[in-house]
Amino acid sequence: MNEISDLLSRLAVCILVVGALAWSAAAEADDRHAGYYYPEPQTTEVYVARAEPDPAADRARRIGVIVEMTAGLLSRPHAPDYAIFVKGADAEKVIIVALRDDVIDTLYRGRALLAQLTAIARNTPLFKDMGVEDYFTFFDLLHLVGFEQLTISDGESYAHQVTFE
Repeated sequence: MNEISDLLSRLAVCILVVGALAWSAAAEADDRHAGYYYPEPQTTEVYVARAEPDPAADRARRIGVIVEMTAGLLSRPHAPDYAIFVKGADAEKVIIVALRDDVIDTLYRGRALLAQLTAIARNTPLFKDMGVEDYFTFFDLLHLVGFEQLTISDGESYAHQVTFE
């Protein structure tokens, strides 16, 4: 009887371990950047964009948009408060991570940063040429060039993720 009980206990442990590994692999497949560039997102949202993705937008264009934004950050007379970069096989994800404490450590500070990026996006020739600078947002700019996801993080314990539709 003890042998059967012992065998069942071992089987239960094996099932739990295999289940945990499967769950971990599924979570990693969903967001393999969580745990490396930022913690698992605590908050998420879906943004229904006003802009349709440009069919001509490709990986190179998405990278170019973020390289241009980074150049703007680095041209300022002070060190940037955050890094912005692209990830994903097709450069479909944007990640913004704070480079110092108290920058993106709450959803509200993150939204403030995104509002500031909207003001910058509305001043771009792209938005002005399209005549949308009064109502398109930074999210719309990202979706327009084909980004599917944005994650912002304090780089320590907080992350917020936006998926674009």
